Amino acid sequence: MAAAAGLVAAAAAALGALLMAPGLTQPHGEGPPEGSGPGPGGGAAAAAAERRPPGRMDQALLLVRNELPAEGLRLAALSGACHQCLYQFLAFVPPSNGSLRKPGTAAVMVDTQHPLTLLLNGSVGDRELCKIQYHFGEFGNYSLVVKTLSTSTKTVSCDLVINEGPINSYLPILFAFLVYMGILAILIVGRLFMKIDPVRNWVYKKLNPRETDRLINSELGSPNTTDSVSSDPTVRLWSTVSRQRLRSLDTFRGLSLIIMVFVNYGGGKYWFFKHESWNGLTVADLVFPWFVFIMGTSISLSLSNMLRWGSSKWKVLGKILWRSFLLILLGIIVVNPNYCLGPLSWDNLRIPGVLQRLGFTYLVVAALELLFTRAGAESGTLETLCPALQDILPYWPQWIFILMLEVIWLCLTFLLPVPGCPRGYLGPGGIGDFGSYPNCTGGAAGYIDRLLLGEKHIYQHPSSSVIYQTTMPYDPEGILGTINTIFMAFLGLQAGKIILFYKDQHKQIMSRFFIWSIVMGIISAILTKCSKDEGFIPINKNLWSISYVTTMSCFAFILLLLIYYLVDVKRLWSGAPFFYPGMNSILVYIGHEVFENYFPFKWKMQDSQSHAEHLTQNLTATTLWVIISYLLYRRRIFWKI
Repeated sequence: MAAAAGLVAAAAAALGALLMAPGLTQPHGEGPPEGSGPGPGGGAAAAAAERRPPGRMDQALLLVRNELPAEGLRLAALSGACHQCLYQFLAFVPPSNGSLRKPGTAAVMVDTQHPLTLLLNGSVGDRELCKIQYHFGEFGNYSLVVKTLSTSTKTVSCDLVINEGPINSYLPILFAFLVYMGILAILIVGRLFMKIDPVRNWVYKKLNPRETDRLINSELGSPNTTDSVSSDPTVRLWSTVSRQRLRSLDTFRGLSLIIMVFVNYGGGKYWFFKHESWNGLTVADLVFPWFVFIMGTSISLSLSNMLRWGSSKWKVLGKILWRSFLLILLGIIVVNPNYCLGPLSWDNLRIPGVLQRLGFTYLVVAALELLFTRAGAESGTLETLCPALQDILPYWPQWIFILMLEVIWLCLTFLLPVPGCPRGYLGPGGIGDFGSYPNCTGGAAGYIDRLLLGEKHIYQHPSSSVIYQTTMPYDPEGILGTINTIFMAFLGLQAGKIILFYKDQHKQIMSRFFIWSIVMGIISAILTKCSKDEGFIPINKNLWSISYVTTMSCFAFILLLLIYYLVDVKRLWSGAPFFYPGMNSILVYIGHEVFENYFPFKWKMQDSQSHAEHLTQNLTATTLWVIISYLLYRRRIFWKI
């Protein structure tokens, strides 16, 4: 308990220092006027200072100065993250007043998260005057000066001038990294001191550690690495705790969960900690499939454990049904964020969701494993035509079932007729595809959800609504994508089979993890043509495309290999701190959703337009859940369903 209290104090103090660090926040509404910097256009910028919009996070001020005497300008912009999109109109800039030598001006706020292409067209004949590609900096102040170089040739120049430099919005991430590295260094030094006998004996006497492995080794947990449970009643120290439970699995699960909590809390409002608008990947897109993957691994191990200890298949099936029901119920009733639609009621109840998908996926994959499991397969007593595939061939009915599901997904995705949309459409709709299919968000996947569930019962604010300006509701946890979620869990199930078939054969286990990673990576490369948008089936979290699953499973096998090597093979790492939330994953996930808007997980900010304050709040909330899970672990409190 003393160690936990010290960790709380250290984290709170360090994150508080991050919040108050000079230079990490922007004093909005203060500072020099827009045009006070060097370069032309300073006077006009100063004149426009009073009417400029207030500075907002991930935005910069652009003042367009038109010195053309008889022609207005139309300013439009295109985000570099928007694939095949229409230019979006920003402002009309009036012509200059030649007699007063006063240029026409217009001030606009531009996005700083992605590079922009600015397009200036003249009002006379709508001719293109210039096109500029630039990545603006947050809270920067810029001027775009348009003037005539030669009256005879009507050559126009467009010069972009920095009036006031942007801030470095990524400094808070560096500060946070240094803070956590400092905490890690303190813990490492503490471990070194623990090797000194007098210090170690005093700490053990104060902490009085108790055995917890017997309790946490529950029926639906990870299996024993040995068939017999030691009867030695001697209290073991935390660093030499019984390795009956594979800590690498809980560490993997906890790592995925903690990143999920952080990005759900806002991720400091950085764009790469949010879900990708459509095709592609961000950090936020990694964690849910990893969680599904490790759930599949645990299914293989836990079912094997239960059957080995004599539970009947009917009893195990009952537990599977009950657990799936509880997950789905918790997702619908407790964790149901159909935002901005008022109190929870059937009129706007979101039916799909994260827990709902986990529950249904668990039901299908666990029932599939229970149905086709064969006695003697894991012990190697069954003869197979190819011993190298002994963890695959005995389960060929499962593979046929999964392949049939994938055929169904492909047929529905590419052959189902969707009103007003081309067959096989995989785009975001809105202004994507040059605005040709504005109401086709998600193609067949979105159409099936709207048809079967209704528009009011699915997610109302998809990630595509910002950049692609979509207006149709779309649910990333919808019906069609669940098929590929089952495939993701099935690949995790395969990882569990490898651990069972090659028990204690660490080189075999790790080599097979590596081979599976390579195979999945090759499939991804073929499906995507190694590109973000131009492949046969792009990587897309909203659709849960097959290439998304193969890519995430490629990463998952490699990550599990590394964690397994460090935690369970070489024992160089105990898995802390991720091991603790991994032991209480359901409690941490539901708790972070339910208490999201309550102190100390959230508080009123001094400056809501500061990445530093958002990052401090989100990291504090995430750290608190790690500490809570550690305290629950010490008190042997584990919520399992």
